[in-house]
Amino acid sequence: MEHILKDAEIAAHTKVQFQCSKCRQTTVVEVTIRKDQTMVISPLPSFARSNANRSNLNLVPEDDGLKLPAGKTATLTVVSGPAKGAVHNLKQPRVILGREGAGIALDDQEISRHHCLIEVRETYANLKDLDSTNGTFYEEERVRAAMLKNGAEFRIGNSVIRFTLASK
Repeated sequence: MEHILKDAEIAAHTKVQFQCSKCRQTTVVEVTIRKDQTMVISPLPSFARSNANRSNLNLVPEDDGLKLPAGKTATLTVVSGPAKGAVHNLKQPRVILGREGAGIALDDQEISRHHCLIEVRETYANLKDLDSTNGTFYEEERVRAAMLKNGAEFRIGNSVIRFTLASK
């Protein structure tokens, strides 16, 4: 016998138990959540509230010795998404990507106000998710942090962004 379970009915539970109407056998189904699935969080955490600003983000203090590598240009290029073709030459070694109020603002409604952080080092960049609602993806996996080498691409919201570190 087939039982149809509607997402709206089971979404709030990790396990669902139901009983067959004919044989009265009890069945327990474990509900798994995909890593890339958007979840509704209530109440909203402070970073997602409208009054969130950079001052209440839990950022690692900036490394005083952090500076753009000499003789190289660090660039973020939007490969796909609403801002496709946009090129951002980094002027600072540390930049926040997001919507309004971020160091690099992207017009993508699936991106959080302060979505992720990029820190450029000598031969790579560190990518850190800032507890974004929809996540940061690198090599098709949701990540909290990743190391980006020259030419690496990552996704935030509907935007795929390529990191380039080239000699001047």
